[in-house]
Amino acid sequence: MNKLKTTLFALIVLTFVSARADEGMWLLQLMKEQHSIDMMKKQGLQLEADDLYNPNGVSLKDAVGIFGGGCTGEIISSEGLILTNHHCGYGAIQQHSSVEHDYLTDGFWAKSRKEEIPTPGLAFTFIERIEDITDIVNAKIKAGEVTAINALTSDFLDKLAGELLNKSDLKGKPGISAQALPFYAGNKFYLLYKKRYSDVRMVAAPPSSIGKFGGETDNWMWPRHTGDFSMFRIYANANGEPAEYSPNNVPLKCKKHLAISLKGIEEGDYAMIMGFPGSTSRYLTASEVKERMDSQNEPRIRIRGVRQDVLKDEMNKSDKVRIQYATKYAQSSNYWKNSIGMNKAIIDNKVIETKIAQEKRFQEFAKAKGNQEYMAVVKSIDDAVEKSSAFNYQWTCFREVFFSGIEFGAPYQLCDALKEALDKKDKAQIDSNIEKMKQVFDQIHNKDYDHEVDRKVAKALLPLYAEMIPANQRPSIYSFIEKEFKGDYNKFVDACYNNSIFASKANFDQFIKNPNKKALEKDLMIKFVRSKYEKYQTLLDQRSQLMEPFTLLHKIYVRGLCEMKEPVPSYPDANFTIRLTYGNVKSYDPKDGVHYKYFTTMKGIMEKEDPNNREFIVPAKLKELYNNKDFGRYAMKNGEMPVCFLSTNDITGGNSGSPVINGKGELIGCAFDGNWESLSGDINFDNDLQRCICVDIRYVLFIIEKMGNSKHLIDEMTILE
Repeated sequence: MNKLKTTLFALIVLTFVSARADEGMWLLQLMKEQHSIDMMKKQGLQLEADDLYNPNGVSLKDAVGIFGGGCTGEIISSEGLILTNHHCGYGAIQQHSSVEHDYLTDGFWAKSRKEEIPTPGLAFTFIERIEDITDIVNAKIKAGEVTAINALTSDFLDKLAGELLNKSDLKGKPGISAQALPFYAGNKFYLLYKKRYSDVRMVAAPPSSIGKFGGETDNWMWPRHTGDFSMFRIYANANGEPAEYSPNNVPLKCKKHLAISLKGIEEGDYAMIMGFPGSTSRYLTASEVKERMDSQNEPRIRIRGVRQDVLKDEMNKSDKVRIQYATKYAQSSNYWKNSIGMNKAIIDNKVIETKIAQEKRFQEFAKAKGNQEYMAVVKSIDDAVEKSSAFNYQWTCFREVFFSGIEFGAPYQLCDALKEALDKKDKAQIDSNIEKMKQVFDQIHNKDYDHEVDRKVAKALLPLYAEMIPANQRPSIYSFIEKEFKGDYNKFVDACYNNSIFASKANFDQFIKNPNKKALEKDLMIKFVRSKYEKYQTLLDQRSQLMEPFTLLHKIYVRGLCEMKEPVPSYPDANFTIRLTYGNVKSYDPKDGVHYKYFTTMKGIMEKEDPNNREFIVPAKLKELYNNKDFGRYAMKNGEMPVCFLSTNDITGGNSGSPVINGKGELIGCAFDGNWESLSGDINFDNDLQRCICVDIRYVLFIIEKMGNSKHLIDEMTILE
């Protein structure tokens, strides 16, 4: 009888999960526990569990890492060659670009290792090991060493990670760090050991007319025709260990790299993605979803839209400004459009109704179980949302205007220290503070900052903030503007941007020749920044009080939802840790009468071409290759050149650049986007609509070889015909 129950249990799990196998950002360390490898094999996997993740040996995990600070990259040669997205490498490409060497427009192809460009600040990070530390954390809570709430704070977890690293065999090894994180809203804790390589060099990037083809218009949309890829290389010291840049460093001999398949894809083919999804909120209540729409997405849409209009206008007038603000505009626009799409998809896909239905089922489950905590938790969350939603709107507006919008500022605390030194006539301290101020001035007026562009942004955003936020909730500088400038924001901004000590080199040099208190006290930008940070501290204190109740409430709710789903396994929300998602190559029907096939070809590029629109310019050489059908070995069986394809993989931001891998463990594409109809997917996965947009690896190789004339890069890869 027990054997029969066990068999029935396994069949229930297998049947249910197979039906929804595309949903889930699964923890590698729990793959064996949560998923029978047989379920993945039913989808088309031809590997064993240890081929995916092996804590005691080499596996696919060792060919995937964190690219920069927020993307994924994969190793595609034994000599440290990285493939990631063009938009992930965009900051580095822009960093090395100038009007004279415009790699954004023209692309970049290193013809030898000597031409690969060092990129300060860029790193690639592997996951060395993952350990379950839940028992350690719970023991500390039980012993009274930490409260349940404080156990979820970065202060406690960073300290614990340091303690555990000091006891580890990895202590003191180059590039090694440890990170402790909560999962399942704090019901589980894991420690991740990371190995960071800081000498990463730019190898190849197609022109933006390929890597960013379609621009903001096509962002989040299908059909897509974007060659969204770039390539970098990891360098290490002679021992293969992480080291700061040195001309003596050599390409890293990687322990694992992905072989590349040219066999192509068909509808229904198995596809899995391994990467670092950034953040999802799949366990929100209905009230929290509504709050996300109204208090975060709506103000973000409005404020970023105004700033982006200013930037776009200025970028269209000047190549210098276009290059300076390329990354800033792209970063801002990406989640501006995401917020628009998310709010639309929440309504179209009836996400709030789905959440309400889930809460009803949960309440019935809680009553049947007789669990008072579960029975009360949704109402408690709703009450907390009611108290915090107005504040969250204010918090979003403040951060979007004063931290993400206006760039120009002044180091008011450093200025206060200088005033104190001037009072004391302490020459050593005066000189020390002036030297620090010189550094800050250079940081403000960096190569990617234009004072006149930022002036126009400030003139647009300061009055907009006043429209959106009541007078009694604004920073004190608004009262000052009302009193001293009769509410004229333009006059105030001009006074700041013309006269501040930090507004120009001439102003700054004049001040440091004769530093004096009076100049510091009357400086409007110092006054503005002081007001900004005073308000920030007030809001931070309020936020801490309002958000604290959610910590334990979510811990209870997530634990309950996971119990309610049993025996079906649950996955934790994304938190930029390595995950695996699996599904299939698949077309979809976004609305009545519309069918989207699962792939696109270069024919679509030519159909979209618009020489008068920067987003849809097609390079002459690409047109020539297309017209001559010069696709080499990368064409489909029918002679067409593939560009992008769709899969049902569950992804989010952070997965950009992730490898798309077939059932044999071979690279078939590079993930770069989600689809417009499912932008509510970070909150609620829709099995019918959710799609991952990927650039076909055959198009990547075609561009490298035919557009970049870089067959030497192709030759170092492992390519399977």
